[in-house]
Amino acid sequence: MSRPRRRGGEHGSAIVEFVWLAILLLVPLLYVLLAVFDTQRAAYAASAAARSASRAFVTSPDQATGYARAEAAARLAFGDQGLEAGGFTLTISCRPDPQRCLTPGSVVAAEVRSAADLPLMPAVLGGNIPRIAVSAVHRSPYGTFREGRS
Repeated sequence: MSRPRRRGGEHGSAIVEFVWLAILLLVPLLYVLLAVFDTQRAAYAASAAARSASRAFVTSPDQATGYARAEAAARLAFGDQGLEAGGFTLTISCRPDPQRCLTPGSVVAAEVRSAADLPLMPAVLGGNIPRIAVSAVHRSPYGTFREGRS
């Protein structure tokens, strides 16, 4: 009894199919991972910047110096994550009196907003590169039993 002969055209095609399937599945997965890592880095930078900015403001000698110190602290936090230092907006707000932030019992809030660009986007899109917005808020109390500063 003779065995049926195999077709010679399909010999070794499983490896080719596996390689193509792996490429089709791994490339999108790798892109998603890169986007997640960039977004996480931007979110961590925003969180660290908000925390550092509110603490720098509260420990400053006066309110005018506090804004400059808060901005510098936020820039440093973004630089630590390898992000451009000007790619964020910082907003300082105070309660209960927005004009006198460094008075006993006040709370200083620093809000940082930024965005992470999606990786590997072509320059053909111009300025419309898709971005994922991130933001963070940190509140620091000035302290009830501290001396007021202006």
